[in-house]
Amino acid sequence: MAAFTEGTPCWVDASLPDVEAGKRFYGELFGWTFGESAGGYGGYTQAYSRGRNVAALAPKPDGRMPTVWGVYLYTSDAYACAQRIRAAGGQMVMEPMPVGPYGTAAMAADPGGAVFGLWQPGTHHGFEASMEPNTYCWTELYTRARDAVDAFYAKVFGYVPEDQTDAGTDYRTWSPPGSAPGPDTAVMGRTLITDAFPEMMPSHYLAYFAVADCDTAAATVRRLGGRVTADPFDTPYGRIAVVTDNQGAAFALLSEPDDEKA
Repeated sequence: MAAFTEGTPCWVDASLPDVEAGKRFYGELFGWTFGESAGGYGGYTQAYSRGRNVAALAPKPDGRMPTVWGVYLYTSDAYACAQRIRAAGGQMVMEPMPVGPYGTAAMAADPGGAVFGLWQPGTHHGFEASMEPNTYCWTELYTRARDAVDAFYAKVFGYVPEDQTDAGTDYRTWSPPGSAPGPDTAVMGRTLITDAFPEMMPSHYLAYFAVADCDTAAATVRRLGGRVTADPFDTPYGRIAVVTDNQGAAFALLSEPDDEKA
């Protein structure tokens, strides 16, 4: 069981119009298997990689809601965290709500409008596996409200920032409070929505999933009816593609640099 610090991404789920279609898509793309839909919890369906909890698929209760991968940040006290969010200029989209014995969930929006979840574990602790092929590996926040957002997350979670001067854009990583900033401790990145993006693109979180081969995974997305919105490209951290599934939920694929594979 992974240990999470305050503000660390600890869970992801996809809100989809058709969970059965999502199971077919992600089952073939990542090799995931799925548990029974939880009838008492809106049909929430756990996804497993080699028998370990790695994500979930959920049917959208309202067709007007976005089809999206949601990122949940760990908190030891969702109610206290909600108070910090409001005090720092954010908004609560859904107040903390117990989810049976599994934990307490909440949804919030930062000052730039990006929506994220909170998860205070009960019997469901979050990822049982991550940072390996076919599991979650990274999160980026895309925003237009740089200064307000940087101040917000520092106040709410105490993140320690490090600006990436070689990124070619205004990119900052955040590490947990008390840690030395850097790639070994960073839990997420913050980047800006620039003129290179569509004018109507909202602030949002983008979840990354590790894959053995980014190009092969991107080709599989296309074959399964999804779209590749950013073709595979190389970075110092690996080869990346940005894609959407066959229902429109966006996510990213990341394979390790060649010198780290072997």
